[in-house]
Amino acid sequence: MTAPIFRKFAQPQLSEASIQAVADVLRSNWITTGPKVTELEQALSHTFGNRPTRLVTSATGAMEIALALCDIGEGDEVITSAQSFFSAMNMIVKCGARPVFVDCDLVTRAIDLAQVEAAITPQTKVIMPTHFPGALGDMDALYALAKRYKLRVIEDAALVQGSKWQGKPVGAFGDIATFSFHPNKNMTTIEGGAIVVNNEAEAQRVDILRFHGISKLPDQTRDVVEASGKFNMSDVSAVIGLHQLAQFDTFMAQRQVLAERYFERFPQLPGVVLPPNGQSGQTDQTWNMFCVLIPYENFGHTRTSFRNALNEAGIGTGISYEACHLTTVARHYGYREGMFPNAERIARETVTLPLHVGLTLGDVDEICGVVGKVLAG
Repeated sequence: MTAPIFRKFAQPQLSEASIQAVADVLRSNWITTGPKVTELEQALSHTFGNRPTRLVTSATGAMEIALALCDIGEGDEVITSAQSFFSAMNMIVKCGARPVFVDCDLVTRAIDLAQVEAAITPQTKVIMPTHFPGALGDMDALYALAKRYKLRVIEDAALVQGSKWQGKPVGAFGDIATFSFHPNKNMTTIEGGAIVVNNEAEAQRVDILRFHGISKLPDQTRDVVEASGKFNMSDVSAVIGLHQLAQFDTFMAQRQVLAERYFERFPQLPGVVLPPNGQSGQTDQTWNMFCVLIPYENFGHTRTSFRNALNEAGIGTGISYEACHLTTVARHYGYREGMFPNAERIARETVTLPLHVGLTLGDVDEICGVVGKVLAG
């Protein structure tokens, strides 16, 4: 008997050519940071308006380096959204600063700029928004606010590589942007990330920060100019990224078709909130994931029972994301339930449905059909 198909909510698409390229790198005996890393950095930089781009081992590492670039430490405050993955909060805390959470829009999940402005104090140094698929927040207003208060901006763009604001790709404008190449992102290097900075001086500091804080002296001996960790990417990962980047436009076009199918076929159910579909003034957007908000109790379910029913039907799901301010780490700073209602509703009701280039339109049709049956029954 043939095993039933299980549709994962995310999975990478690796070509045979990329697998062969990995073998070629392994045979070259240059498997750590080398020419493939440089090649991928240059190729990515071209997609980011030729801004300096550096590869690191993860988007989390990119955030840590970005905060160091902004000289964030004890006594500083970083304003960020309560609705995001945990990495932004963790890196703010790790560098000794205080995370200052604000709420987000219920549909776009964009950081609430009115709350950002109200939260600014003399200790505020950085605004760190997280971008979500479907629609960016108002980027012009974000940077106008940052300029008015002389604040740095670190954009968490892990979910939106390829998205554009008024014709310009995220990362091609603004301040610092960080990207993720985890297997569930728009392209992958297995694990990995990138940081896009403003000038070569910042890029040179990233070079130091991503490798122990080491600087080479004129006599080729080494010095440690500032304490740092190790975040350098390998050529093995970079060569996968080169092949992924070559397929990137095709991947994004496929994801767009699948997202459009979700909007066409998703059952019309009272109280269910779909993601935005190109709202907020941007001219183009990419689709990394498809998250919906469901008031489960209205349909006789909990989120756990709903996800279990989909799992039994061969459909994998995720939760994107829990509310950061309600984690144990954040509660030490005095955060509690009721402070950010949109982020908390998203945390209660969100479910991430399958969206990746391994899916077909028929898969989306079946997923939408199963969702409708489960919630109706």
